[in-house]
Amino acid sequence: MKLRFAPSPTGLIHVGNARQAIANALYARRHGATFQLRIDDTDRERSREEYADALRTDLTWLGINWDETFRQSDRLDRYAAAIETLKDTGRLYPCFESEQELAAKREARIRMRKPPVYDRAMLRMTAEQRAQAEANGKVPYWRFRLSDGMVAWDDLVMGRSQVKLPSISDPVLVRADGTVLYTLASVVDDLETGVTHILRGEDHLTNTGVQIDIAEALGARPGRFTFAHLPLLLDEAGGKLSKRFDGLSLRALRQDGIDPGAVVSYLARLGSSDDPAPLSFEELAASYDVRRVSRSAARFDMRQLLALNRKVMHQKPFGEMRDLLPEGATEAFWLAVRGNVDLLSELRHWWDVVAGTIVPPVQDEEGAYLLQALSLLPDDPWDSETWKTWTGAIRAASGRSGKALFHPLRVALTGEEKGPEMRDLLPLMGHARVAERLRIAAR
Repeated sequence: MKLRFAPSPTGLIHVGNARQAIANALYARRHGATFQLRIDDTDRERSREEYADALRTDLTWLGINWDETFRQSDRLDRYAAAIETLKDTGRLYPCFESEQELAAKREARIRMRKPPVYDRAMLRMTAEQRAQAEANGKVPYWRFRLSDGMVAWDDLVMGRSQVKLPSISDPVLVRADGTVLYTLASVVDDLETGVTHILRGEDHLTNTGVQIDIAEALGARPGRFTFAHLPLLLDEAGGKLSKRFDGLSLRALRQDGIDPGAVVSYLARLGSSDDPAPLSFEELAASYDVRRVSRSAARFDMRQLLALNRKVMHQKPFGEMRDLLPEGATEAFWLAVRGNVDLLSELRHWWDVVAGTIVPPVQDEEGAYLLQALSLLPDDPWDSETWKTWTGAIRAASGRSGKALFHPLRVALTGEEKGPEMRDLLPLMGHARVAERLRIAAR
Protein backbone atom coordinates (compact mmCIF):
# COMPACT_ATOMS: atom_id res chain seq x y z
CA MET A 1 0.00 0.00 0.00
CA LYS A 2 1.26 3.47 -0.87
CA LEU A 3 -0.28 6.92 -0.40
CA ARG A 4 0.87 10.32 -1.51
CA PHE A 5 0.43 13.98 -0.79
CA ALA A 6 1.02 16.04 -3.91
CA PRO A 7 0.96 19.80 -3.33
CA SER A 8 1.82 22.35 -5.98
CA PRO A 9 4.41 24.93 -4.85
CA THR A 10 2.29 27.89 -5.88
CA GLY A 11 1.40 29.19 -2.42
CA LEU A 12 1.49 28.44 1.29
CA ILE A 13 -0.21 25.37 2.69
CA HIS A 14 -3.44 26.33 4.46
CA VAL A 15 -5.60 24.23 6.74
CA GLY A 16 -7.62 22.84 3.80
CA ASN A 17 -4.75 21.04 2.10
CA ALA A 18 -3.06 20.39 5.45
CA ARG A 19 -6.12 18.30 6.30
CA GLN A 20 -5.48 16.17 3.22
CA ALA A 21 -1.80 15.75 4.11
CA ILE A 22 -2.73 14.69 7.63
CA ALA A 23 -5.35 12.24 6.37
CA ASN A 24 -2.86 10.56 4.03
CA ALA A 25 -0.10 10.45 6.63
CA LEU A 26 -2.37 9.00 9.35
CA TYR A 27 -3.88 6.43 6.99
CA ALA A 28 -0.43 5.36 5.86
CA ARG A 29 0.85 5.11 9.43
CA ARG A 30 -2.12 3.03 10.57
CA HIS A 31 -1.78 0.54 7.72
CA GLY A 32 2.02 0.42 7.63
CA ALA A 33 1.97 1.90 4.13
CA THR A 34 4.56 3.96 2.30
CA PHE A 35 3.94 7.71 2.33
CA GLN A 36 5.15 9.73 -0.63
CA LEU A 37 5.61 13.48 -0.91
CA ARG A 38 5.35 14.59 -4.52
CA ILE A 39 5.98 18.18 -5.56
CA ASP A 40 3.67 18.96 -8.48
CA ASP A 41 5.72 21.71 -10.09
CA THR A 42 4.88 21.34 -13.78
CA ASP A 43 3.27 24.79 -13.71
CA ARG A 44 6.50 26.61 -14.45
CA GLU A 45 4.98 30.10 -14.36
CA ARG A 46 3.43 29.83 -10.88
CA SER A 47 5.73 27.37 -9.09
CA ARG A 48 8.24 28.92 -6.69
CA GLU A 49 11.15 27.31 -4.90
CA GLU A 50 10.35 29.25 -1.74
CA TYR A 51 6.92 27.64 -1.65
CA ALA A 52 8.45 24.18 -2.10
CA ASP A 53 10.75 24.88 0.85
CA ALA A 54 7.83 26.26 2.88
CA LEU A 55 5.63 23.22 2.36
CA ARG A 56 8.39 20.86 3.51
CA THR A 57 8.92 23.06 6.57
CA ASP A 58 5.19 23.08 7.30
CA LEU A 59 4.83 19.30 6.99
CA THR A 60 7.83 18.73 9.25
CA TRP A 61 6.34 21.16 11.78
CA LEU A 62 3.17 19.04 11.81
CA GLY A 63 5.26 15.97 12.55
CA ILE A 64 4.66 14.43 9.12
CA ASN A 65 7.57 12.49 7.65
CA TRP A 66 7.72 10.93 4.21
CA ASP A 67 9.35 7.74 2.96
CA GLU A 68 10.08 9.02 -0.54
CA THR A 69 9.86 12.26 -2.42
CA PHE A 70 10.38 13.65 -5.93
CA ARG A 71 9.49 16.58 -8.14
CA GLN A 72 7.45 16.27 -11.29
CA SER A 73 9.89 18.57 -13.08
CA ASP A 74 12.45 15.74 -12.80
CA ARG A 75 10.20 13.27 -14.63
CA LEU A 76 9.41 15.11 -17.86
CA ASP A 77 10.82 12.23 -19.92
CA ARG A 78 8.25 9.84 -18.39
CA TYR A 79 5.40 12.17 -19.30
CA ALA A 80 6.78 12.48 -22.84
CA ALA A 81 6.75 8.69 -23.16
CA ALA A 82 3.14 8.53 -21.97
CA ILE A 83 2.18 11.26 -24.42
CA GLU A 84 3.63 9.25 -27.32
CA THR A 85 1.76 6.15 -26.16
CA LEU A 86 -1.55 8.01 -26.14
CA LYS A 87 -0.83 9.51 -29.53
CA ASP A 88 0.03 6.12 -31.01
CA THR A 89 -3.24 4.63 -29.75
CA GLY A 90 -5.29 7.54 -31.04
CA ARG A 91 -6.40 8.74 -27.59
CA LEU A 92 -4.47 12.00 -27.78
CA TYR A 93 -5.38 14.25 -30.68
CA PRO A 94 -4.17 17.68 -31.87
CA CYS A 95 -6.36 20.77 -31.68
CA PHE A 96 -5.84 24.17 -33.29
CA GLU A 97 -8.71 26.35 -32.05
CA SER A 98 -7.83 29.62 -30.40
CA GLU A 99 -9.27 30.70 -27.06
CA GLN A 100 -11.60 33.05 -28.91
CA GLU A 101 -12.87 30.26 -31.13
CA LEU A 102 -13.47 27.98 -28.18
CA ALA A 103 -15.32 30.74 -26.33
CA ALA A 104 -17.55 31.32 -29.35
CA LYS A 105 -18.34 27.60 -29.52
CA ARG A 106 -19.27 27.50 -25.84
CA GLU A 107 -21.53 30.51 -26.17
CA ALA A 108 -23.24 29.02 -29.21
CA ARG A 109 -23.97 25.74 -27.41
CA ILE A 110 -25.33 27.62 -24.41
CA ARG A 111 -27.67 29.62 -26.67
CA MET A 112 -28.90 26.31 -28.10
CA ARG A 113 -29.48 25.09 -24.52
CA LYS A 114 -26.81 22.45 -24.91
CA PRO A 115 -24.06 21.64 -22.39
CA PRO A 116 -20.91 23.65 -23.19
CA VAL A 117 -18.92 20.50 -23.94
CA TYR A 118 -16.11 20.48 -26.50
CA ASP A 119 -17.48 19.29 -29.88
CA ARG A 120 -14.44 17.21 -30.92
CA ALA A 121 -14.31 19.04 -34.23
CA MET A 122 -10.57 18.45 -34.48
CA LEU A 123 -11.09 14.68 -34.57
CA ARG A 124 -12.58 15.18 -38.03
CA MET A 125 -9.53 16.96 -39.42
CA THR A 126 -7.85 15.25 -42.35
CA ALA A 127 -4.09 14.89 -42.58
CA GLU A 128 -4.11 17.55 -45.28
CA GLN A 129 -6.07 20.01 -43.10
CA ARG A 130 -3.68 19.49 -40.21
CA ALA A 131 -0.67 20.00 -42.48
CA GLN A 132 -2.21 23.19 -43.80
CA ALA A 133 -2.87 24.50 -40.29
CA GLU A 134 0.73 23.84 -39.25
CA ALA A 135 1.99 25.41 -42.50
CA ASN A 136 0.04 28.51 -41.52
CA GLY A 137 2.01 28.69 -38.28
CA LYS A 138 -0.49 27.11 -35.94
CA VAL A 139 0.91 24.88 -33.18
CA PRO A 140 -1.45 22.25 -31.76
CA TYR A 141 -2.34 21.59 -28.18
CA TRP A 142 -3.48 18.04 -27.37
CA ARG A 143 -6.73 16.70 -25.96
CA PHE A 144 -7.46 13.25 -24.55
CA ARG A 145 -10.43 11.50 -26.16
CA LEU A 146 -12.57 10.29 -23.28
CA SER A 147 -14.38 6.98 -23.45
CA ASP A 148 -18.06 6.93 -24.30
CA GLY A 149 -19.43 5.64 -21.05
CA MET A 150 -19.46 5.96 -17.31
CA VAL A 151 -16.65 5.55 -14.79
CA ALA A 152 -17.64 4.31 -11.33
CA TRP A 153 -15.79 3.44 -8.15
CA ASP A 154 -16.46 2.74 -4.47
CA ASP A 155 -15.22 5.79 -2.62
CA LEU A 156 -14.11 5.31 0.99
CA VAL A 157 -15.86 8.55 1.99
CA MET A 158 -18.48 9.30 -0.66
CA GLY A 159 -19.62 5.74 -1.26
CA ARG A 160 -20.55 4.61 -4.75
CA SER A 161 -19.45 7.40 -7.09
CA GLN A 162 -19.67 7.82 -10.84
CA VAL A 163 -18.80 10.23 -13.59
CA LYS A 164 -20.52 10.37 -16.97
CA LEU A 165 -17.63 10.96 -19.36
CA PRO A 166 -19.75 12.13 -22.34
CA SER A 167 -20.88 15.08 -20.22
CA ILE A 168 -17.28 16.31 -19.89
CA SER A 169 -15.11 18.05 -22.44
CA ASP A 170 -12.11 16.07 -23.59
CA PRO A 171 -9.37 17.43 -21.30
CA VAL A 172 -6.31 19.21 -22.60
CA LEU A 173 -3.27 17.20 -21.48
CA VAL A 174 -0.50 18.99 -23.39
CA ARG A 175 -0.29 22.71 -24.04
CA ALA A 176 0.85 24.14 -27.35
CA ASP A 177 4.29 24.81 -25.85
CA GLY A 178 4.64 21.11 -25.01
CA THR A 179 4.02 21.52 -21.29
CA VAL A 180 2.25 18.55 -19.74
CA LEU A 181 -0.72 19.30 -17.50
CA TYR A 182 -1.34 17.93 -14.02
CA THR A 183 -4.16 15.66 -15.16
CA LEU A 184 -1.76 13.44 -17.11
CA ALA A 185 1.40 13.88 -15.04
CA SER A 186 -0.41 12.81 -11.87
CA VAL A 187 -1.70 9.61 -13.46
CA VAL A 188 1.72 8.70 -14.82
CA ASP A 189 3.33 9.27 -11.42
CA ASP A 190 0.70 7.29 -9.54
CA LEU A 191 1.02 4.36 -11.93
CA GLU A 192 4.79 4.26 -12.19
CA THR A 193 5.57 4.84 -8.50
CA GLY A 194 3.06 2.30 -7.23
CA VAL A 195 0.53 4.54 -5.49
CA THR A 196 -2.48 2.46 -4.44
CA HIS A 197 -4.68 4.79 -2.38
CA ILE A 198 -5.54 8.39 -3.27
CA LEU A 199 -7.06 10.56 -0.55
CA ARG A 200 -7.87 14.09 -1.70
CA GLY A 201 -10.57 16.77 -1.76
CA GLU A 202 -14.02 16.29 -3.20
CA ASP A 203 -13.28 19.02 -5.75
CA HIS A 204 -11.37 16.28 -7.59
CA LEU A 205 -14.38 13.97 -8.00
CA THR A 206 -14.95 14.71 -11.68
CA ASN A 207 -11.23 14.76 -12.29
CA THR A 208 -11.02 11.27 -10.76
CA GLY A 209 -13.33 9.91 -13.44
CA VAL A 210 -11.14 11.47 -16.12
CA GLN A 211 -7.92 10.18 -14.57
CA ILE A 212 -9.28 6.65 -14.24
CA ASP A 213 -10.01 6.74 -17.97
CA ILE A 214 -6.50 8.00 -18.71
CA ALA A 215 -4.94 5.36 -16.45
CA GLU A 216 -6.77 2.57 -18.23
CA ALA A 217 -5.75 4.02 -21.59
CA LEU A 218 -2.15 3.69 -20.36
CA GLY A 219 -2.70 0.04 -19.49
CA ALA A 220 -3.91 0.14 -15.89
CA ARG A 221 -6.34 -2.55 -14.85
CA PRO A 222 -9.83 -1.44 -13.73
CA GLY A 223 -9.92 -0.74 -10.01
CA ARG A 224 -6.18 -0.08 -9.91
CA PHE A 225 -6.63 2.74 -7.35
CA THR A 226 -8.67 3.11 -4.16
CA PHE A 227 -10.10 6.60 -3.73
CA ALA A 228 -11.33 8.67 -0.81
CA HIS A 229 -12.60 12.19 -1.40
CA LEU A 230 -12.74 14.41 1.67
CA PRO A 231 -15.45 17.08 1.72
CA LEU A 232 -14.10 20.59 1.40
CA LEU A 233 -13.53 22.74 4.45
CA LEU A 234 -15.47 25.95 4.82
CA ASP A 235 -14.31 29.04 6.63
CA GLU A 236 -16.20 30.43 9.62
CA ALA A 237 -18.49 32.40 7.30
CA GLY A 238 -19.36 29.28 5.31
CA GLY A 239 -17.20 30.11 2.29
CA LYS A 240 -14.66 27.84 0.64
CA LEU A 241 -11.16 27.96 2.07
CA SER A 242 -8.54 29.23 -0.33
CA LYS A 243 -4.83 29.96 -0.50
CA ARG A 244 -5.95 33.59 -0.40
CA PHE A 245 -6.68 33.26 3.31
CA ASP A 246 -3.14 33.77 4.57
CA GLY A 247 -4.40 33.88 8.14
CA LEU A 248 -5.24 30.18 7.88
CA SER A 249 -1.90 29.15 6.41
CA LEU A 250 0.22 26.85 8.53
CA ARG A 251 2.93 29.50 8.59
CA ALA A 252 0.50 32.01 10.11
CA LEU A 253 -0.75 29.51 12.69
CA ARG A 254 2.83 28.69 13.65
CA GLN A 255 3.72 32.38 13.99
CA ASP A 256 0.60 32.94 16.11
CA GLY A 257 1.81 30.31 18.57
CA ILE A 258 -0.52 27.41 17.74
CA ASP A 259 0.97 24.05 18.74
CA PRO A 260 1.35 21.66 15.78
CA GLY A 261 -0.16 18.84 17.84
CA ALA A 262 -3.36 20.86 18.19
CA VAL A 263 -3.53 21.44 14.43
CA VAL A 264 -3.10 17.72 13.68
CA SER A 265 -5.56 16.66 16.39
CA TYR A 266 -8.17 19.15 15.17
CA LEU A 267 -7.91 18.50 11.44
CA ALA A 268 -7.66 14.72 11.84
CA ARG A 269 -11.16 14.54 13.29
CA LEU A 270 -12.81 17.63 11.86
CA GLY A 271 -15.96 16.60 10.01
CA SER A 272 -15.95 13.08 11.43
CA SER A 273 -18.02 11.33 14.07
CA ASP A 274 -15.05 11.55 16.48
CA ASP A 275 -14.68 14.66 18.61
CA PRO A 276 -11.28 16.41 18.39
CA ALA A 277 -9.07 15.49 21.34
CA PRO A 278 -5.46 16.33 22.28
CA LEU A 279 -3.83 13.12 21.05
CA SER A 280 -0.37 12.29 19.78
CA PHE A 281 0.24 11.46 16.12
CA GLU A 282 0.59 7.77 17.01
CA GLU A 283 -2.64 7.78 19.01
CA LEU A 284 -4.50 9.46 16.16
CA ALA A 285 -3.08 7.02 13.61
CA ALA A 286 -4.05 3.99 15.70
CA SER A 287 -7.73 4.91 15.48
CA TYR A 288 -7.85 6.79 12.19
CA ASP A 289 -10.61 5.63 9.85
CA VAL A 290 -11.37 7.72 6.79
CA ARG A 291 -14.77 6.03 6.56
CA ARG A 292 -15.82 7.97 9.64
CA VAL A 293 -15.52 11.26 7.77
CA SER A 294 -18.89 12.81 6.96
CA ARG A 295 -19.87 13.41 3.35
CA SER A 296 -20.97 16.93 4.26
CA ALA A 297 -18.65 19.92 4.23
CA ALA A 298 -17.04 20.72 7.57
CA ARG A 299 -16.55 24.22 8.94
CA PHE A 300 -13.16 25.26 10.26
CA ASP A 301 -13.72 27.10 13.52
CA MET A 302 -10.73 28.97 14.94
CA ARG A 303 -12.35 29.05 18.38
CA GLN A 304 -12.46 25.26 18.45
CA LEU A 305 -8.82 25.07 17.39
CA LEU A 306 -7.82 27.53 20.12
CA ALA A 307 -9.76 25.54 22.72
CA LEU A 308 -8.00 22.36 21.65
CA ASN A 309 -4.66 24.18 21.57
CA ARG A 310 -5.27 25.19 25.18
CA LYS A 311 -5.78 21.56 26.18
CA VAL A 312 -2.66 20.47 24.30
CA MET A 313 -0.57 23.18 25.96
CA HIS A 314 -1.85 22.40 29.43
CA GLN A 315 -0.75 18.77 29.32
CA LYS A 316 2.70 19.32 27.81
CA PRO A 317 5.60 18.20 30.04
CA PHE A 318 8.61 20.47 30.43
CA GLY A 319 10.81 18.15 28.36
CA GLU A 320 8.68 18.74 25.26
CA MET A 321 8.55 22.49 25.84
CA ARG A 322 12.14 23.22 26.81
CA ASP A 323 13.25 24.41 23.36
CA LEU A 324 10.11 26.52 22.89
CA LEU A 325 10.35 28.46 26.13
CA PRO A 326 12.13 31.82 26.47
CA GLU A 327 15.84 31.52 27.15
CA GLY A 328 16.50 30.83 30.81
CA ALA A 329 12.97 29.59 31.55
CA THR A 330 12.88 26.74 34.05
CA GLU A 331 10.59 23.79 34.67
CA ALA A 332 9.13 25.67 37.64
CA PHE A 333 8.17 28.50 35.29
CA TRP A 334 6.48 26.17 32.82
CA LEU A 335 4.55 24.34 35.52
CA ALA A 336 3.43 27.70 36.94
CA VAL A 337 2.11 29.19 33.68
CA ARG A 338 1.05 26.30 31.46
CA GLY A 339 -2.49 26.29 32.80
CA ASN A 340 -2.98 29.90 31.74
CA VAL A 341 -1.55 30.05 28.22
CA ASP A 342 -3.53 29.48 25.06
CA LEU A 343 -0.72 30.21 22.62
CA LEU A 344 3.03 29.74 22.61
CA SER A 345 3.40 33.45 21.92
CA GLU A 346 1.98 34.25 25.37
CA LEU A 347 4.95 32.63 27.11
CA ARG A 348 7.18 35.61 26.41
CA HIS A 349 4.85 37.87 28.37
CA TRP A 350 4.77 35.66 31.45
CA TRP A 351 8.53 35.28 31.38
CA ASP A 352 8.79 39.07 31.40
CA VAL A 353 6.43 39.08 34.39
CA VAL A 354 8.56 36.73 36.50
CA ALA A 355 12.06 37.44 35.21
CA GLY A 356 11.96 40.69 33.28
CA THR A 357 10.90 44.28 33.67
CA ILE A 358 7.27 45.31 33.49
CA VAL A 359 5.73 48.58 34.63
CA PRO A 360 2.58 47.88 36.65
CA PRO A 361 -0.23 50.42 36.59
CA VAL A 362 -0.30 52.97 39.39
CA GLN A 363 -3.16 52.30 41.82
CA ASP A 364 -3.75 55.70 43.43
CA GLU A 365 -6.58 54.55 45.68
CA GLU A 366 -4.62 51.53 46.87
CA GLY A 367 -1.31 53.27 47.52
CA ALA A 368 -1.45 53.02 51.31
CA TYR A 369 -2.52 49.39 51.16
CA LEU A 370 0.31 48.43 48.80
CA LEU A 371 2.90 50.18 50.98
CA GLN A 372 1.52 48.30 53.96
CA ALA A 373 1.88 45.05 52.00
CA LEU A 374 5.46 46.06 51.15
CA SER A 375 6.30 46.55 54.83
CA LEU A 376 5.11 43.01 55.57
CA LEU A 377 7.01 41.38 52.71
CA PRO A 378 8.87 38.29 54.05
CA ASP A 379 12.61 37.97 53.72
CA ASP A 380 14.27 35.46 51.39
CA PRO A 381 14.34 32.56 50.76
CA TRP A 382 10.87 32.18 49.19
CA ASP A 383 8.97 29.02 48.32
CA SER A 384 5.43 27.90 47.48
CA GLU A 385 4.25 28.80 51.01
CA THR A 386 5.48 32.42 50.88
CA TRP A 387 2.34 33.81 49.23
CA LYS A 388 0.10 32.25 51.88
CA THR A 389 2.32 33.49 54.69
CA TRP A 390 2.53 37.02 53.28
CA THR A 391 -1.17 37.44 52.50
CA GLY A 392 -2.03 36.01 55.92
CA ALA A 393 0.03 38.76 57.53
CA ILE A 394 -1.58 41.38 55.28
CA ARG A 395 -5.06 40.12 56.18
CA ALA A 396 -4.32 40.37 59.89
CA ALA A 397 -2.90 43.91 59.56
CA SER A 398 -5.43 45.38 57.12
CA GLY A 399 -8.60 43.48 57.90
CA ARG A 400 -9.09 42.84 54.20
CA SER A 401 -10.15 39.55 52.63
CA GLY A 402 -11.21 38.10 49.29
CA LYS A 403 -10.86 40.25 46.19
CA ALA A 404 -10.04 43.39 48.18
CA LEU A 405 -7.04 41.57 49.62
CA PHE A 406 -5.71 39.74 46.57
CA HIS A 407 -6.65 41.77 43.49
CA PRO A 408 -4.52 44.90 44.11
CA LEU A 409 -1.51 42.67 44.80
CA ARG A 410 -1.94 40.67 41.58
CA VAL A 411 -2.31 43.80 39.45
CA ALA A 412 0.72 45.42 41.10
CA LEU A 413 2.96 42.38 40.64
CA THR A 414 1.85 41.11 37.20
CA GLY A 415 0.04 44.01 35.54
CA GLU A 416 -2.82 41.59 34.85
CA GLU A 417 -6.32 41.13 36.26
CA LYS A 418 -5.93 37.34 36.30
CA GLY A 419 -3.39 34.68 35.50
CA PRO A 420 -1.36 31.84 37.03
CA GLU A 421 -1.48 31.14 40.75
CA MET A 422 0.43 33.80 42.65
CA ARG A 423 1.86 31.20 45.02
CA ASP A 424 3.75 29.78 42.02
CA LEU A 425 4.75 33.11 40.48
CA LEU A 426 5.98 34.82 43.65
CA PRO A 427 9.10 32.64 44.22
CA LEU A 428 10.05 33.08 40.55
CA MET A 429 9.87 36.88 40.83
CA GLY A 430 12.03 37.24 43.92
CA HIS A 431 12.04 39.78 46.73
CA ALA A 432 13.72 42.71 44.92
CA ARG A 433 11.41 42.58 41.87
CA VAL A 434 8.25 42.30 43.97
CA ALA A 435 9.29 45.17 46.23
CA GLU A 436 10.07 47.45 43.27
CA ARG A 437 6.70 46.79 41.62
CA LEU A 438 4.81 47.48 44.84
CA ARG A 439 6.60 50.85 45.14
CA ILE A 440 5.75 51.76 41.53
CA ALA A 441 2.09 50.79 41.87
CA ALA A 442 1.74 52.69 45.15
CA ARG A 443 2.86 56.06 43.74
